[in-house]
Amino acid sequence: MEPNVIIGIVAAIVVIAVIAIVWYLHSRRSADRKAQQEQSPTAAVGDQRASDREPGRPESAEPEAPGQSATSASAGNAPESSAVTEPAAASAVATQTPVQPALDKPEGARSRIERLRAKLARSSNPFGKALFNILAKDNLSEADWEDVEDTLLLADVGAEASAQLVDELRTDSRITGTADPAQVREALRSKLLDLVGPDMDRRLNASKEGANTPSVIIMVGVNGTGKTTTAGKLARLFVADGKRVMMGAADTFRAAAADQLETWGAKVGVPVVRSDKDGADPASVAFEAAARAKDEHADVLIIDTAGRLQNKANLMDELGKIRRVTEKNLPVDEVLLVLDATTGQNGMAQAKVFAEAIGITGVVLSKLDGSAKGGIVISVQKELGVPVKLVGLGEGPDDLAPFDPEGFVDGILA
Repeated sequence: MEPNVIIGIVAAIVVIAVIAIVWYLHSRRSADRKAQQEQSPTAAVGDQRASDREPGRPESAEPEAPGQSATSASAGNAPESSAVTEPAAASAVATQTPVQPALDKPEGARSRIERLRAKLARSSNPFGKALFNILAKDNLSEADWEDVEDTLLLADVGAEASAQLVDELRTDSRITGTADPAQVREALRSKLLDLVGPDMDRRLNASKEGANTPSVIIMVGVNGTGKTTTAGKLARLFVADGKRVMMGAADTFRAAAADQLETWGAKVGVPVVRSDKDGADPASVAFEAAARAKDEHADVLIIDTAGRLQNKANLMDELGKIRRVTEKNLPVDEVLLVLDATTGQNGMAQAKVFAEAIGITGVVLSKLDGSAKGGIVISVQKELGVPVKLVGLGEGPDDLAPFDPEGFVDGILA
């Protein structure tokens, strides 16, 4: 073999060996530094103190204790690796500190009622205006009274309640004969308010004195009524009242439902209990949520369930199972049926089936600003014997408020 070739091979081997040695030494030095960081828990604190030092003071200076001046004097001669370790440790600690997002401050119930009352008054609701325009006529004819009843039926007041209201208006002296518009309005307001029920207890059970803690609320309803959104808005309402809230995502059939709840909860610091997989048993999620709410001493637990059609017997039976399993941990204080106010009498059929399947303590009417169907407030209460407790009048996060009977009647007559 040629001498030049041999020399080239030897040179290549030497170069490779040098590179390997350098890499090995670098790896050992990095490992030593890492070990030194782990063995020096006070390095980050020392770095923090160094950042607060007085101008002109040596970087490695420490507060001197009696008898330790010699040690302090020699601190400036510390090995360079120590000076490198302290900033590295401080940097590691800093990267582990999560940045907490600012939480929303939900609007209180009282200001919501006033705002939503004004919003209802501005809505294009023909129900009350149509009644007033008919009743304000002089010497009402039989055809006029038929128009009054038709208007009530079209507004989904219900046949029985419509007939009752017409009979009462016929005998009111403020309406018969020569009508004074102001007196007609007052008479109509009084009769409608009686039908809506100003004396019904519309408080949520969780807000009553002596309520269970945690107080459990189950949200039920058909698909598309805004049930999950209502659950998130209800959590905000309780947070505004100073309560500790937790939510359970028992709608395991819709993949986005749990994510939607978590989005609502994250804005106001409300934790959400959910399953790790889609299609899990909703009753097991409700059971776990009740257990956690109890262990963590929450004030209110809101359990969202999957929307279901009232004619699906197996799904309706599942609601009963969710309630029974939840009650192994905590009593269920409230079952709120979320109804779309624009569905009219079809909503009544839904309400009856849900009441039989799980029992209902109150109704939440979403989309009440969908003008013509406002009469469902009267019919649903008359049919079920439970109050409308909450109403939604918009898509804003705080557009859910306790139902105000006087505000409702004044709004439809505005």
